Amino acid sequence: MPWVKVVKTSEVADGEIKPFDLEGKKIAIARVGGEFFAIDDTCTHAQCSLGEGSLIDYEVECPCHGSRFDMTDGSVRILPATVPIKTYKLKVEGDDILVEITKDA
Repeated sequence: MPWVKVVKTSEVADGEIKPFDLEGKKIAIARVGGEFFAIDDTCTHAQCSLGEGSLIDYEVECPCHGSRFDMTDGSVRILPATVPIKTYKLKVEGDDILVEITKDA
C-alpha cells in the first residue's frame, strides 16, 4: 500500500494547500509554481492543521502561532516550532496525485 491516490491535480490550485486524512495519517497537499508537495498536516509546535495555514513561496505558515516550515525538506524556518515536519514522496499520474505512505519506524 505504499502509493495512495489522494486528490486530482485540478482540485489543488496554484498557491493553495489542503488537508487530507489518508490511511489514518493527516497530510496536506500544496501546489507552488505548478509543483506539488506532501507534508504532515500537523504543526509540531501546537498540533494545529498546516493545511489550514498560508503558503509563502515554498514555506507553509501555521495558522495558530506563525511557525513556518520548508515544504521541500520539512525544516523549521520560523519559531516557535523547533521540530521539523515530515515530508512525503509524491508523484503525479495523469490527473491523480499519489503519496507514498510508509509505516513509521
